[in-house]
Amino acid sequence: MRNRLTPARRTRFAARLLLWYDQNKRDLPWRRDAHDPYRVWISEILLQQTQVATVMPYYARFLARFPTVRALAAASLDDVLKTWEGAGYYARARHLHRAAQEIVARFDGKVPPTVDELLTLPGIGRYTAGAIASIAFNRDAPVLDGNVTRVLCRYLNIADDPKSAGTQKELWALAEELLPRGRAGKFNQALMDLGATVCTPRRPLCSACPLNRSCAARRLGIQAQLPAKHQKKTLPHHQVAVGLIWKRGRILIAKRFAKDLLGGLWEFPGGHQEKRESLKQCVRREVREELETEVHVEDEFAVVEHAYSHFRITLHAFNCQWVRGRPRAIGCAEYKWVSPRELSRYAFPSANRKIIAKVMGER
Repeated sequence: MRNRLTPARRTRFAARLLLWYDQNKRDLPWRRDAHDPYRVWISEILLQQTQVATVMPYYARFLARFPTVRALAAASLDDVLKTWEGAGYYARARHLHRAAQEIVARFDGKVPPTVDELLTLPGIGRYTAGAIASIAFNRDAPVLDGNVTRVLCRYLNIADDPKSAGTQKELWALAEELLPRGRAGKFNQALMDLGATVCTPRRPLCSACPLNRSCAARRLGIQAQLPAKHQKKTLPHHQVAVGLIWKRGRILIAKRFAKDLLGGLWEFPGGHQEKRESLKQCVRREVREELETEVHVEDEFAVVEHAYSHFRITLHAFNCQWVRGRPRAIGCAEYKWVSPRELSRYAFPSANRKIIAKVMGER
């Protein structure tokens, strides 16, 4: 690691940041519950790849349904996914459920306090382990997320790729070196808040920053250029066709395998369009492969555009009538015939929920 910080500079950094935090910290519900490791853990999982304002209602809803580790561990995965519905990145909910069961089995229902123990749980990586250990238990553990990375890169003029292995190693070492011993929880939250509210990605508010006098990027006038930006790859775009398969007023839904993307969620049967097949042909083929059922594909009912983290889809939903064949769960984990009103009981991906809203609106 490059020698960037003298002991005096480290002391000034922490002192100015903590003083600023005392006067400017955000009033967040999980901070009011910082004595409760379970609530800190839930908030940190929800905040992965999701903005604070978006997380607020989901945090309240999730804790109302599962107020303790044991309540979460005892719940069914269907219940957990339904409560999580709309928060996105559903692997987080599956990992939470599995981790809660492990905490009950291995740690007597208590969230473990050390980084090493936390890292053994599903869905907890180095950042999340450090956040829980420092905030809930005040362990001297560093954190490094996008906000902290941005502050450090600007403060120390780190122009290298922040996602490269070498730069990541350096940033983690710097985050640990800067920690004021015994005050890690408060310090880490202060760093996060500074990056979220002052040292923002665009148009940073340098005049309001407690570190502006010693910030290398500000001195050089290059704060807007750091961290180093990289051109985003064009996302693949797929055409997906699904069937709203009707039989005597009920509709057929299928559950995705747990190991799949969006695993454990329910959906309307269908899949990706193959080359040289129409969308209606795609629906017939996918339903046959997934459920061994023959359907008559009728009119196109809805078209939904949706983007995931690594690809985009155009989802075409077709009204279908069941023709023959008792469904069998061949390409799915489970299936059900349900009334339109019952659809609200099941957890569906966002794109499917837009179709459900139209179904209910027309009925």
